[in-house]
Amino acid sequence: MKTTKEGSLGAPTRHAVDWKSEAFYDPDALDAETRRIFDICHGCRRCFNLCDSFPRLFDLIDDSNTGELDSVESGEFGSVVDACTLCDMCFMIKCPYVPPHEFDLDFPHLMLRHRAVAASNGSVSRSDKELAKTDRNGKFAAPLAALVNWSVRQKPLRQILQSAVGISSDAPLPQYSARSMQKRWAEEAMGANDTAPANGRKAVIYATCHMNYSDPDLGLLAQKLLAMNGVETEFVYPECCGMPQLEQGDLASVAGKAKNVAATMRPWIDQGYQIIALVPSCSLMLKMEWPLIAHDDDDVLALAGATKDITEYLVDIAKGEGLSAELLPVSEKTSLHMACHARAQNMGRKAEELLALIPKMETKIIERCSGHGGAWGVKNDNFDIAKKIGRPVIRATAKAGTKYVVSECPLAAQHIHYGLDENGEAGHDGAVRHPLEIFARSIGIY
Repeated sequence: MKTTKEGSLGAPTRHAVDWKSEAFYDPDALDAETRRIFDICHGCRRCFNLCDSFPRLFDLIDDSNTGELDSVESGEFGSVVDACTLCDMCFMIKCPYVPPHEFDLDFPHLMLRHRAVAASNGSVSRSDKELAKTDRNGKFAAPLAALVNWSVRQKPLRQILQSAVGISSDAPLPQYSARSMQKRWAEEAMGANDTAPANGRKAVIYATCHMNYSDPDLGLLAQKLLAMNGVETEFVYPECCGMPQLEQGDLASVAGKAKNVAATMRPWIDQGYQIIALVPSCSLMLKMEWPLIAHDDDDVLALAGATKDITEYLVDIAKGEGLSAELLPVSEKTSLHMACHARAQNMGRKAEELLALIPKMETKIIERCSGHGGAWGVKNDNFDIAKKIGRPVIRATAKAGTKYVVSECPLAAQHIHYGLDENGEAGHDGAVRHPLEIFARSIGIY
């Protein structure tokens, strides 16, 4: 007799996203699957303290006539879908019913399916589509970087922007660099240290749109750390990973980007290069989301297997051949925010492992969502909720009283910095940094 297990003992697995089939967009099939999954979530409620999707779902049910899902109208499910940031934390760390459990529950990809259906019906606004074109926007902003960066700090102009495209006038926004990482590479990239223990390794740096257009200093610091440790590096950046389009349910665009980037990377992979992504969200896309969306493309699958996150790769060098330089002590305490998309890669806490290599380093780990959620968190309709979700991170950081506050995710770092300043927490050194900056300081190059 078959018995039902309460929770899966197997490692989580995911199904390919069947976005090309007609059934994927069938409203009746989607509603039936939504009700099946929502009813399981209602009976479990382990994810109540993650994003705002779950409190919204449970409030809908609890406030209904019967207190059960059967008396909630399907038209009310939109608020649940809107609150999902696709962080994957419910799937990766909370839900006991993910595949291979027979309940076969994948809440984030159900939300993605809802957004794909909405996108196919033309529900994504033109302004949201334009904001998601990060490469176009970065290229446009670069020659005007000083003016653009000044403009986003002016409250009257931000209020106009809020009215026009729905971006909160209070939300911090990335700054643009006048010269991209790609343009600076030829002048500033270091050659590989041929005396380093790891000399002979080869890596392509996939800069990501953020590092290329907004933070080339950090991207070039990553290259310097790799070169110092003997890694031959190349800069290859065909285009954005498509995370902004994924958030909007534009799966055809995501698949197109995946195929283009993977085809460009394949010759390098065949020559023995590993692909190093500098932002956790982008690593997650290359490793885990692209193979589920473009699962019929051999180049995409090869790229997924060859990709490492930057902290993951440096830790691999340290554990393998060893580092090229002795690390100097850093005695100041550090709060380390573990970004959701770093955790979702299921690779372990690599930023923590990297900082643990530093003598005398004392690190306080914070494993809660910052609340940013990509473009979601800067929208006027969501910004107050984003701050609320991130409040435990702000409280934990303030309580720790550390000099340094760090996060692998640049957008999370920005959101945390805003929260600390808003709450008058000035005990840290005035910035929320990347783990690479603390690591480089230990080597004496930052």
